[in-house]
Amino acid sequence: MEVVAGCYEQVLFGFTVHPELEADGHREKWAPVADFTHHAHTASLSAVAVNSRFVVTGSKDETIHIYDMKKKVDHGALMHHNGTITCLKFHGNRHLISGAEDGLICVWDAKRWECLKSIRAHKGHVTFLSIHPSGKLALSVGTDKTLRTWNLVEGRSAFIKNIKQNAHIVEWSPKGEKYVVAVLNRIDVYQLDTASVSGSITNERRVSSVSFLSESVLAVAGDEEVVRFFDCDSLTCLSEFKAHENRVKDMFSFETPEHRVLVTASSDGFIKMWKLKQDKKVSPSLLCEINTNARLTCLGVWLDRGTDTKESLPAAAEPATVSKEQPRSNKEESGLAVQEEGKQPKPDTGKCSLTGDSNKPTKGNSLVSAKKRKTVEMSEKKRKKKKI
Repeated sequence: MEVVAGCYEQVLFGFTVHPELEADGHREKWAPVADFTHHAHTASLSAVAVNSRFVVTGSKDETIHIYDMKKKVDHGALMHHNGTITCLKFHGNRHLISGAEDGLICVWDAKRWECLKSIRAHKGHVTFLSIHPSGKLALSVGTDKTLRTWNLVEGRSAFIKNIKQNAHIVEWSPKGEKYVVAVLNRIDVYQLDTASVSGSITNERRVSSVSFLSESVLAVAGDEEVVRFFDCDSLTCLSEFKAHENRVKDMFSFETPEHRVLVTASSDGFIKMWKLKQDKKVSPSLLCEINTNARLTCLGVWLDRGTDTKESLPAAAEPATVSKEQPRSNKEESGLAVQEEGKQPKPDTGKCSLTGDSNKPTKGNSLVSAKKRKTVEMSEKKRKKKKI
């Protein structure tokens, strides 16, 4: 496995981690080894996502960079967004979904790296998005104080729920039966069948990251050194432990054949891996820690498991229309108890090819090599200086 983390200093770190046993053969200890540093971005990193082959990173430089973990090479950059990349999510090996401060959500073909859809998602920034385990739905939150449900099969907005404050995190549970929305230090728990809040969890500080450890147990990190485990059904805190010396910026959890592992990254520069107990009321044990000497911002874990079984979004997703702008009229809708948009979005064929069949990809929709990108940036700077 490989732990990857981005930082304010514009670098992506990669560390190979080898599980080992202590000399007595009982206590497990993991040994991290520095593998690579990737310097492709020109501003701080803001998001990272992984699938079975690639690591992608988003940055305040408005680009998405792709790193091939099999070959350990820079695979190029995606330059469709205008604004900081705020969130990146893979669904299987075939699709990547990105959100940014320009209000767009883009769906990318992760084989040919072409833009399949470009949706005007929020009137403000897109702050976070999450894909349902089925791949048929996605949720997004933005600075327009809305929680939006996206029909990925038809490629359009399905529902809009107005919320009183700007939410900055939304996350589906592993089975997709519930989801959580974070607003400052409050986490609202929604049930899918009613689309209504079943209860709220209050953290001590503003929530910075959440990770479902099971369908009902949620790990919560905030602008503090502590990580807490909450029961989403009883809304109670099961336990808490001091994870770092500074605020925890991001978390990632995954399962091994033996146990579940929680990985944390902090502003103190450390990445730590924790072995979770079956009883979440018991604090986890530290497997290893890595000092990057950098101000970490985002985190991911690449597991070399070969081909992912979730290869793509539903087949009907690709021929859907691109949304150019959000319709103004809404109407009440039962079922999910939120609002359904009344008009169909107008196609914007000038932005990207949904099917990916075009032999002439539109500017900004296809892969750009790191060298070409730097040349373009230098030319742009010279052009601006001449105007001045």
